[in-house]
Amino acid sequence: MIDASELTATLSSGLIAEMRHSSYGGWQLVVDGTPQSHVDPERPEYLAYEYSRRIGAVVDGRAPGPLTVLHLGAGAMSLARYIDHTRPGSRQQVLELEPALVDLVRRVTPLPKGASIRVRYGDARETLGKLPKGLLGSVDLVIVDIFAGSRTPAHVTSMEFYRLIRTLLAPQGAVVTNIADGKGLAFAKSQLATMDAVFGHAAAIADTGLLKGKRFGNVVAVAGTAFEVVDGLPPEVGHEVFPSKVVRGAELQRLISGAPVVTDASAIPSPPPEKRAFQPRS
Repeated sequence: MIDASELTATLSSGLIAEMRHSSYGGWQLVVDGTPQSHVDPERPEYLAYEYSRRIGAVVDGRAPGPLTVLHLGAGAMSLARYIDHTRPGSRQQVLELEPALVDLVRRVTPLPKGASIRVRYGDARETLGKLPKGLLGSVDLVIVDIFAGSRTPAHVTSMEFYRLIRTLLAPQGAVVTNIADGKGLAFAKSQLATMDAVFGHAAAIADTGLLKGKRFGNVVAVAGTAFEVVDGLPPEVGHEVFPSKVVRGAELQRLISGAPVVTDASAIPSPPPEKRAFQPRS
Protein backbone atom coordinates (compact mmCIF):
# COMPACT_ATOMS: atom_id res chain seq x y z
CA MET A 1 0.00 0.00 0.00
CA ILE A 2 1.40 3.40 -1.00
CA ASP A 3 1.37 6.02 1.73
CA ALA A 4 -0.20 9.39 0.82
CA SER A 5 3.12 11.14 1.46
CA GLU A 6 4.68 9.08 -1.34
CA LEU A 7 2.27 10.44 -3.95
CA THR A 8 3.92 13.86 -4.29
CA ALA A 9 7.37 15.15 -5.20
CA THR A 10 8.95 18.60 -5.32
CA LEU A 11 10.72 19.26 -8.61
CA SER A 12 13.93 21.26 -9.01
CA SER A 13 11.83 24.16 -10.33
CA GLY A 14 9.85 24.21 -7.09
CA LEU A 15 6.72 22.88 -8.77
CA ILE A 16 4.80 20.06 -7.12
CA ALA A 17 4.19 16.81 -9.00
CA GLU A 18 1.39 14.52 -7.81
CA MET A 19 0.11 11.08 -8.70
CA ARG A 20 -3.67 10.95 -8.24
CA HIS A 21 -6.12 8.10 -8.62
CA SER A 22 -8.03 8.50 -11.90
CA SER A 23 -11.74 7.99 -12.41
CA TYR A 24 -10.76 6.11 -15.59
CA GLY A 25 -8.69 3.65 -13.59
CA GLY A 26 -4.98 3.89 -13.00
CA TRP A 27 -3.23 7.12 -12.14
CA GLN A 28 -2.99 10.71 -13.34
CA LEU A 29 0.22 12.72 -13.16
CA VAL A 30 -0.47 16.34 -12.21
CA VAL A 31 2.23 19.05 -12.22
CA ASP A 32 1.55 22.55 -10.93
CA GLY A 33 -2.15 21.70 -10.84
CA THR A 34 -2.22 20.78 -14.54
CA PRO A 35 -2.98 17.15 -15.51
CA GLN A 36 -0.15 15.97 -17.76
CA SER A 37 -0.28 12.20 -18.13
CA HIS A 38 -2.43 9.20 -17.38
CA VAL A 39 -1.19 5.66 -16.89
CA ASP A 40 -2.85 2.39 -15.99
CA PRO A 41 -0.21 -0.33 -15.39
CA GLU A 42 -2.90 -2.98 -15.74
CA ARG A 43 -3.90 -1.64 -19.18
CA PRO A 44 -0.76 -0.32 -20.90
CA GLU A 45 -2.64 -0.35 -24.21
CA TYR A 46 -5.11 2.27 -22.89
CA LEU A 47 -4.28 5.90 -23.72
CA ALA A 48 -6.64 8.28 -21.93
CA TYR A 49 -5.77 11.62 -23.54
CA GLU A 50 -6.81 12.38 -27.09
CA TYR A 51 -3.38 13.68 -28.07
CA SER A 52 -1.73 10.49 -26.76
CA ARG A 53 -4.21 8.38 -28.74
CA ARG A 54 -3.23 10.26 -31.86
CA ILE A 55 0.45 9.65 -31.16
CA GLY A 56 -0.45 6.02 -30.50
CA ALA A 57 -2.10 5.88 -33.93
CA VAL A 58 1.13 7.15 -35.51
CA VAL A 59 3.02 4.39 -33.66
CA ASP A 60 0.50 1.81 -34.90
CA GLY A 61 0.99 2.98 -38.46
CA ARG A 62 4.72 2.29 -38.51
CA ALA A 63 6.09 -0.85 -40.19
CA PRO A 64 5.49 -4.02 -38.15
CA GLY A 65 8.01 -5.11 -35.53
CA PRO A 66 10.08 -3.55 -32.73
CA LEU A 67 10.96 0.13 -32.91
CA THR A 68 13.85 2.27 -31.74
CA VAL A 69 12.18 5.19 -29.98
CA LEU A 70 13.43 8.33 -28.24
CA HIS A 71 11.06 10.16 -25.88
CA LEU A 72 11.83 13.78 -25.03
CA GLY A 73 9.92 14.32 -21.78
CA ALA A 74 8.93 11.44 -19.52
CA GLY A 75 5.52 12.31 -18.10
CA ALA A 76 4.14 9.09 -16.64
CA MET A 77 5.81 7.18 -19.51
CA SER A 78 2.41 6.08 -20.79
CA LEU A 79 3.56 6.08 -24.44
CA ALA A 80 6.75 4.18 -23.58
CA ARG A 81 4.59 1.55 -21.86
CA TYR A 82 2.20 1.50 -24.82
CA ILE A 83 5.05 0.88 -27.26
CA ASP A 84 6.56 -1.80 -25.01
CA HIS A 85 3.17 -3.54 -24.93
CA THR A 86 2.23 -3.22 -28.61
CA ARG A 87 5.75 -3.53 -30.05
CA PRO A 88 7.57 -6.18 -27.95
CA GLY A 89 11.33 -5.96 -28.23
CA SER A 90 11.37 -2.21 -28.88
CA ARG A 91 14.39 -0.25 -27.60
CA GLN A 92 13.40 3.02 -25.94
CA GLN A 93 15.24 5.90 -24.34
CA VAL A 94 13.58 8.65 -22.30
CA LEU A 95 15.18 12.07 -21.73
CA GLU A 96 13.84 13.85 -18.66
CA LEU A 97 15.01 16.91 -16.75
CA GLU A 98 13.46 15.99 -13.40
CA PRO A 99 14.74 12.85 -11.60
CA ALA A 100 12.20 13.47 -8.82
CA LEU A 101 9.35 13.19 -11.31
CA VAL A 102 10.60 9.87 -12.69
CA ASP A 103 11.18 8.53 -9.18
CA LEU A 104 7.60 9.46 -8.25
CA VAL A 105 6.12 7.81 -11.34
CA ARG A 106 8.18 4.63 -10.97
CA ARG A 107 7.42 4.39 -7.24
CA VAL A 108 3.67 4.49 -7.81
CA THR A 109 3.53 2.76 -11.21
CA PRO A 110 6.68 0.65 -11.81
CA LEU A 111 7.72 0.01 -15.39
CA PRO A 112 6.98 -3.46 -16.82
CA LYS A 113 9.56 -6.11 -15.98
CA GLY A 114 11.88 -6.77 -18.87
CA ALA A 115 10.99 -3.54 -20.70
CA SER A 116 13.93 -2.02 -22.58
CA ILE A 117 13.27 1.55 -21.42
CA ARG A 118 16.33 3.56 -20.37
CA VAL A 119 15.95 6.94 -18.68
CA ARG A 120 18.61 9.63 -19.12
CA TYR A 121 18.50 12.79 -17.04
CA GLY A 122 19.16 16.32 -18.19
CA ASP A 123 17.80 19.07 -20.41
CA ALA A 124 16.37 17.43 -23.52
CA ARG A 125 18.22 19.64 -25.98
CA GLU A 126 21.57 19.37 -24.21
CA THR A 127 21.22 15.61 -23.76
CA LEU A 128 20.50 15.07 -27.46
CA GLY A 129 24.15 15.85 -28.13
CA LYS A 130 25.32 13.29 -25.57
CA LEU A 131 23.45 10.25 -26.86
CA PRO A 132 25.38 7.17 -28.07
CA LYS A 133 26.69 7.64 -31.61
CA GLY A 134 25.01 4.37 -32.54
CA LEU A 135 21.66 6.15 -32.43
CA LEU A 136 22.64 8.55 -35.23
CA GLY A 137 20.50 7.75 -38.25
CA SER A 138 18.81 4.80 -36.55
CA VAL A 139 15.86 6.16 -34.54
CA ASP A 140 12.46 5.17 -35.93
CA LEU A 141 10.44 7.59 -33.83
CA VAL A 142 11.23 10.66 -31.72
CA ILE A 143 8.32 11.74 -29.52
CA VAL A 144 8.57 15.32 -28.25
CA ASP A 145 6.27 15.99 -25.31
CA ILE A 146 8.13 18.56 -23.22
CA PHE A 147 6.43 20.78 -20.68
CA ALA A 148 7.88 22.84 -17.85
CA GLY A 149 4.76 22.91 -15.71
CA SER A 150 2.08 23.64 -18.29
CA ARG A 151 4.16 25.28 -21.04
CA THR A 152 6.73 24.08 -23.58
CA PRO A 153 10.06 25.91 -23.09
CA ALA A 154 11.24 28.11 -25.95
CA HIS A 155 14.58 26.38 -26.54
CA VAL A 156 12.89 23.13 -27.67
CA THR A 157 10.76 24.80 -30.35
CA SER A 158 13.36 26.12 -32.80
CA MET A 159 14.83 25.10 -36.13
CA GLU A 160 18.17 24.50 -34.42
CA PHE A 161 16.52 22.08 -31.98
CA TYR A 162 14.79 20.11 -34.72
CA ARG A 163 17.99 19.89 -36.74
CA LEU A 164 19.53 17.98 -33.81
CA ILE A 165 16.62 15.54 -33.98
CA ARG A 166 16.97 15.15 -37.75
CA THR A 167 20.49 13.69 -37.35
CA LEU A 168 19.04 10.87 -35.23
CA LEU A 169 16.26 9.74 -37.56
CA ALA A 170 16.43 6.59 -39.64
CA PRO A 171 15.66 7.11 -43.38
CA GLN A 172 11.96 6.39 -42.75
CA GLY A 173 12.03 7.86 -39.23
CA ALA A 174 9.56 10.40 -37.91
CA VAL A 175 9.37 13.03 -35.21
CA VAL A 176 6.03 13.47 -33.46
CA THR A 177 5.47 16.60 -31.36
CA ASN A 178 2.66 17.39 -28.95
CA ILE A 179 1.83 21.09 -29.37
CA ALA A 180 -0.56 22.88 -27.02
CA ASP A 181 -2.11 26.10 -28.33
CA GLY A 182 -5.20 28.30 -28.17
CA LYS A 183 -7.39 30.36 -30.44
CA GLY A 184 -5.74 31.30 -33.71
CA LEU A 185 -3.07 28.61 -33.38
CA ALA A 186 -0.22 31.07 -33.94
CA PHE A 187 2.22 28.97 -31.89
CA ALA A 188 1.17 25.65 -33.47
CA LYS A 189 1.35 27.07 -36.99
CA SER A 190 4.88 28.37 -36.40
CA GLN A 191 5.91 24.95 -35.04
CA LEU A 192 4.47 23.21 -38.08
CA ALA A 193 6.20 25.69 -40.40
CA THR A 194 9.49 25.06 -38.60
CA MET A 195 9.18 21.26 -38.75
CA ASP A 196 8.20 21.42 -42.44
CA ALA A 197 11.25 23.58 -43.16
CA VAL A 198 13.66 21.27 -41.31
CA PHE A 199 12.34 17.86 -42.41
CA GLY A 200 10.65 18.58 -45.74
CA HIS A 201 7.44 16.67 -45.00
CA ALA A 202 5.01 17.50 -42.21
CA ALA A 203 1.41 16.95 -41.19
CA ALA A 204 -0.91 18.04 -38.38
CA ILE A 205 -3.42 15.87 -36.52
CA ALA A 206 -6.13 17.62 -34.51
CA ASP A 207 -9.86 17.90 -34.10
CA THR A 208 -11.65 20.08 -36.62
CA GLY A 209 -12.82 22.65 -34.08
CA LEU A 210 -9.29 23.24 -32.86
CA LEU A 211 -7.97 23.54 -36.41
CA LYS A 212 -10.48 26.33 -36.95
CA GLY A 213 -8.93 28.15 -33.99
CA LYS A 214 -12.03 27.94 -31.82
CA ARG A 215 -10.52 26.71 -28.55
CA PHE A 216 -7.40 25.63 -26.67
CA GLY A 217 -6.16 22.10 -27.27
CA ASN A 218 -3.45 19.85 -28.65
CA VAL A 219 -2.12 19.56 -32.18
CA VAL A 220 0.03 16.51 -32.91
CA ALA A 221 2.64 17.33 -35.54
CA VAL A 222 4.33 14.56 -37.56
CA ALA A 223 7.40 15.20 -39.73
CA GLY A 224 10.17 13.32 -41.50
CA THR A 225 12.55 13.46 -44.42
CA ALA A 226 10.65 10.76 -46.34
CA PHE A 227 7.37 11.53 -48.10
CA GLU A 228 5.91 8.25 -46.82
CA VAL A 229 6.08 9.49 -43.22
CA VAL A 230 3.05 11.72 -43.76
CA ASP A 231 1.61 10.11 -46.91
CA GLY A 232 0.98 6.89 -44.99
CA LEU A 233 -1.19 8.58 -42.35
CA PRO A 234 -4.93 7.91 -42.70
CA PRO A 235 -7.31 10.83 -43.43
CA GLU A 236 -8.71 10.53 -39.91
CA VAL A 237 -7.04 9.26 -36.75
CA GLY A 238 -8.87 7.45 -33.94
CA HIS A 239 -12.44 7.66 -32.77
CA GLU A 240 -12.49 10.62 -30.43
CA VAL A 241 -15.05 12.77 -28.65
CA PHE A 242 -13.99 15.53 -31.07
CA PRO A 243 -13.64 14.34 -34.69
CA SER A 244 -10.02 14.55 -35.80
CA LYS A 245 -8.38 14.83 -39.20
CA VAL A 246 -4.93 14.79 -40.77
CA VAL A 247 -3.81 17.98 -42.52
CA ARG A 248 -0.94 17.64 -45.02
CA GLY A 249 0.19 18.67 -48.47
CA ALA A 250 -1.49 21.73 -49.97
CA GLU A 251 -3.94 21.94 -47.07
CA LEU A 252 -1.09 22.15 -44.57
CA GLN A 253 0.64 24.82 -46.66
CA ARG A 254 -2.54 26.90 -46.55
CA LEU A 255 -2.77 26.41 -42.79
CA ILE A 256 0.81 27.56 -42.13
CA SER A 257 0.93 30.25 -44.82
CA GLY A 258 2.59 33.34 -43.34
CA ALA A 259 3.64 31.55 -40.14
CA PRO A 260 7.27 32.30 -39.28
CA VAL A 261 9.92 29.61 -38.99
CA VAL A 262 11.18 29.63 -35.39
CA THR A 263 14.87 30.14 -34.66
CA ASP A 264 16.71 30.31 -31.36
CA ALA A 265 16.60 34.09 -31.67
CA SER A 266 12.81 34.25 -32.08
CA ALA A 267 11.66 31.27 -29.99
CA ILE A 268 9.03 31.76 -27.27
CA PRO A 269 7.31 29.32 -24.85
CA SER A 270 3.93 27.85 -25.70
CA PRO A 271 0.92 29.85 -24.42
CA PRO A 272 -0.60 29.14 -20.97
CA PRO A 273 -3.33 26.50 -21.19
CA GLU A 274 -6.93 26.30 -20.21
CA LYS A 275 -6.64 23.54 -17.61
CA ARG A 276 -9.77 21.75 -18.78
CA ALA A 277 -8.01 21.15 -22.10
CA PHE A 278 -5.96 18.36 -20.50
CA GLN A 279 -8.80 16.31 -19.08
CA PRO A 280 -8.82 12.69 -20.30
CA ARG A 281 -11.66 11.24 -22.34
CA SER A 282 -13.38 7.93 -21.78
